Parts: sequence; structure tokens; C-alpha cells
Amino acid sequence: MTFKELGLIPPILKTLEEQGYKKPTPIQQQSIPVLLKGKDLLGCAQTGTGKTAAFAIPIIQKMSNAHRQSKGKRRIKALIVTPTRELATQIGESFTVYGKYTNLKNTVIFGGVKQRAQVDSLRRGVDILVATPGRLLDLINQRHIDLRDIQYFVLDEADQMLDMGFIHDIKKIIALLPTRRQSLFFSATMHPKIVALSQKILGNPEKVSV
Repeated sequence: MTFKELGLIPPILKTLEEQGYKKPTPIQQQSIPVLLKGKDLLGCAQTGTGKTAAFAIPIIQKMSNAHRQSKGKRRIKALIVTPTRELATQIGESFTVYGKYTNLKNTVIFGGVKQRAQVDSLRRGVDILVATPGRLLDLINQRHIDLRDIQYFVLDEADQMLDMGFIHDIKKIIALLPTRRQSLFFSATMHPKIVALSQKILGNPEKVSV
């Protein structure tokens, strides 16, 4: 199986070739076709399995195809929520790399730093937002972020999110999302609280376990 056989568009294939990607990892091979069809996904996968590319690539492809027809100010269409600034930064870098030959813009927001540069970036308009829960809710409350146009929602490292006490923040974020959206849920473990949370987010998901 090659990336080309997964039905990826030339701008993404070009980037993957430049990055030296030869073949999709098992999670990419299983997830990308499901996500390109628009289905929700429940993924059980550790960090380091190629999980970020498994969700970033299909989101970029679907948004890139739609973006050519849209005009006006960029609105946040994809939201990726992850527990730490390190993970958020890594995911943001991945979206930048994989989307290099598309016209999509992403930004990353997290706490522990002054918000001004993050707010300035949001004001300029972004398509994809990667965020930690606390700073996301903070900027929503200040009306710097509006989630009503979200079409793709990713909750990454859900078990770590629960361990860090973010469950209430996650529930608040979910309540602000449009009901019509594609949702992706990734966790390294699937204990009962994680399963219960996934059921609140996902609608009839495909399951992928690596």
C-alpha cells in the first residue's frame, strides 16, 4: 500500500515525498480512507505510531478541496484539542508541513504564555486551530474564538486529558460545537470513562486500533 493508493491529492503527495515518507503506517493505512469518506473515528493508538498524519492529512485534503470554492475571511473549520503545549506545537508543525502546498493556514494556542501573539494570529484568520483546553475556553470567553463553523473536531490523547483533569473543560468545548461535524477521538487506552466520553463526541464511528 502506497500513499497514492490511499487517494491523496498531488499537493499532499509532493510533501510526503519531500519528507521521505515511503509507505503509510498501519494507523494511517486504516484511518485515512475512513476519514476521507467523512466518517467519525475512534482510534486507540500510542504516540509515535504516525497518528498525527493519520488525521491531519485527510483533514487537509478535504479542507483544501472545499477551500478553493470559499471566499471571504477565513473561519476556523477544524479544531484539534490536545492536553499539552508540546503536543499542540508538534501537531501545528505537522499541519504546516503536510499543508505546505495548499492555501490553508493553521495556528496553535496554549496557556502559560501571554495571549497577544495568539490573538493577533486568530484575527488575521485561520482555517485550522490546534489548542489546549484551558486557553481555548479562555479565548472563547473573551470572544476571540467562535466555534460555530467547525466541520472537523479532533480530541487527541484523551486518556492524558482525563489524567490531567480536563474532563469538565472538554465537556464545555463539546457543548459549543455544531452538531453536524466529523469527529475523531484518539486515546492510548480505553477504560470506561474514556469510552463514555467518546460516546458523547462520536456518532456511529469506525474503530481503529494499533
